[in-house]
Amino acid sequence: MHGTTAHDASIRPSFLGAAVCIGFLCFMMFAQIFLLGEDWVTHISLIFAIVVTAIIAMLSGFSWHDIQRGILYGCEIAMLPMLILMMVGVLVASWIASGTIPSLVYFGLQLINPTYFLFTAVIVCSIASLVTGSSWTTAATFGVAFMGIGSGLDVPAAMTAGAVISGAIFGDKISPVSDSTNLAAGVAEADLFDHIRSMLYTTGPALLISAALFFVIGLGFDGSGVDTSRTDRLLAGIRENYSVGLLAFVPPLVVLVLAYRRVSALSVMVIGSLVGAAMAVALQGVAIGDMMNFMNYGYVSQTGIESVDSLLSRGGLQEMMWTISLGFIGLSLGGLLEKTRMLEVLLEKMGRMVSHSRGLIVTHVVASLATNLFSASQYIAIIIPGRMLVPAYRKLRILPSVCSRTCEDSATVTSPLVPWGLGGAYYMGVLDVSAWDYMGWTFLALITPVIAVIYALFNVFIWREGERNDVNTYREPEVQAG
Repeated sequence: MHGTTAHDASIRPSFLGAAVCIGFLCFMMFAQIFLLGEDWVTHISLIFAIVVTAIIAMLSGFSWHDIQRGILYGCEIAMLPMLILMMVGVLVASWIASGTIPSLVYFGLQLINPTYFLFTAVIVCSIASLVTGSSWTTAATFGVAFMGIGSGLDVPAAMTAGAVISGAIFGDKISPVSDSTNLAAGVAEADLFDHIRSMLYTTGPALLISAALFFVIGLGFDGSGVDTSRTDRLLAGIRENYSVGLLAFVPPLVVLVLAYRRVSALSVMVIGSLVGAAMAVALQGVAIGDMMNFMNYGYVSQTGIESVDSLLSRGGLQEMMWTISLGFIGLSLGGLLEKTRMLEVLLEKMGRMVSHSRGLIVTHVVASLATNLFSASQYIAIIIPGRMLVPAYRKLRILPSVCSRTCEDSATVTSPLVPWGLGGAYYMGVLDVSAWDYMGWTFLALITPVIAVIYALFNVFIWREGERNDVNTYREPEVQAG
């Protein structure tokens, strides 16, 4: 059990102790990037941070059992996402072997104009994520294909990743079948569709601005600078070594249908991988033994054409292990910070600023960003600040959908920007681009919290009890048993 015992409930770390834990983590992240000039030692930096946090927790009165329970709690949170990530590696390998990803790249290179490529990536990923309710599924399918198309069009990988993630998280946030959307509404006790309508007021403008920025940036890719001979070689290499055609689109169609029908993400990834593997054996002539090796170690393209081989040699369960280990370690630290009440102590200090709507929403945004940064989990960043600040929203008679919207504006959309967090680790593993590189191009994640703060400062779209409009109506909270 992960519940807090009666003994634990009487123990609280000091504010200084909690601040030292967070300060040490910040120092380690700063040192590895700016002093060591490396981002691959993140795992070890997080382990050092766990050690320091454990020592301070024990000095505060927590037992080793309490500390271990917090670490295991974080691992439990990580378990399902990491299993999904394992299957994403398997899916990518099977979709390359089946000709699905080669076909998407092949047709995409011929149909998408370089000038509109980034804009198209944002819109397509928005729609796919809205339908499936999963930004992760979108990134693992359409996102991987767009990364390949962008490579063929000589668009920087970081730009493409930023466009893919911006579109994917927008669709996810306004989809009624998204887990984080339902979680945020539940935490704030808001009606789901009130929450979605409220979200449109922040993520809607953020998407429009992001799409406009990518459209303007895309004007610099008119195709004149593209090495057409390289693209021609890539197209020829795909055409000569893979069976491209409409049948190759069966696996992504299956995934879209299953996701739309709210089949669990893990099941969708497993089924999508098996469909891809079956098509690889049936259509591409891949031996069953080779297919199993591809799914485990990754697909290795051996066409002899460098542009094709570098693009299509990827995937596999083992390739995901770096990212998976990062997810477990990051969530272990997050679970430890939560169960030893370090985050609670820090958030209580910030809670003194919530006597008016401006301070409340700005505090909520900052608290969620900080929790996201230090807990490595968007779910913890939604739940802890959200539940702690719900009473303040009620006291100021602000509608629950404003609280739920702020949960997502600050916690959910910024999750991909934390390299050691669940979101960042996932996107880095799937798109093969460092979060440090793509974060500056993920416009929607950067703009949405700013819009939320602007609304708070100017007191616009902050609806209160008794106000009735076409966006929100107040509902008396239901009394629930227990």
